[in-house]
Amino acid sequence: MSVPMATEKRMLTANEFEAVRKTHYPDICAMGRDDLVETAKLLREYRNKARDVSRRQRREMRGKADPRGARPAADNTGTSMKKQIFASALKRLNSEIRRADEASARAAATQSDLARRALELKRANRVRHHPSAGRTAGRGMSPNTSDAPTVTADPREVGRVSQFVKDGQARRDAR
Repeated sequence: MSVPMATEKRMLTANEFEAVRKTHYPDICAMGRDDLVETAKLLREYRNKARDVSRRQRREMRGKADPRGARPAADNTGTSMKKQIFASALKRLNSEIRRADEASARAAATQSDLARRALELKRANRVRHHPSAGRTAGRGMSPNTSDAPTVTADPREVGRVSQFVKDGQARRDAR
């Protein structure tokens, strides 16, 4: 779920907001890998703290833990929202760190490594249009014999054939 920056600014302290602000588009591209890692470490600490406070507040609401303040927590939506903000910022940072690592690995790769990688990608994306035929006979196909009669009646003679059969039975019965 995307959270607007105005909501982030309202929910977070100044230091927390500054760390989260760095993870948005224009600022995240300007950061080096070391800065990205440091910011991720800081955001992990903020997220873990918000997670722990949210868990404690949930336990207080259920009555399983003693209240830490003057009165027990009645709601933990603010701290759970903080946790979501930090988690989404970490997600952005981790993808940027991964992208930076892949870019540095590509820059250090030789032409043969790149060619091997391209071949692997090509083979992985091959689409089979037709399934395999499965097991087939060794010497080709063989005919299946049928027990059905091979002589068929002409469709135009169907009504008359039954009439002839009736007449034939009647003649045989008369004899």
